Amino acid sequence: VQLQASGGGSVQAGGSLRLSCAASGPISSRASMGWFRQAPGKEREFVAAISWGAGTTYYDDSVKGRFTISRDNVKNTVYLQMISLNPEDTAVYYCAGGGGRIDYGLAYVSYWGQGTQVTVSS
Repeated sequence: VQLQASGGGSVQAGGSLRLSCAASGPISSRASMGWFRQAPGKEREFVAAISWGAGTTYYDDSVKGRFTISRDNVKNTVYLQMISLNPEDTAVYYCAGGGGRIDYGLAYVSYWGQGTQVTVSS
């Protein structure tokens, strides 16, 4: 499975962005897809994930209430709608997928997309 991410960019604080990630192949109903991010000098961290079958969502506390993850099972695409962005959200965002719950951490990710830069200025 290959993941193709898009939608990053530069916004001012308080702004919004929507990221998309399209998977090249079928996705198991037991799989999950989502997003991690990595800021300069920091480790890659979990942001949000969604279970492909049930659509259950998982979020890091830092983005709850501001980010919304969703999926389109027909298009094999996952989306991350981000609102109320702040400079602390600045990072490279990576689409990720795995056979189980990727919100458990990096070790549970089987597939990575290329990163897309999100820059939030104050």
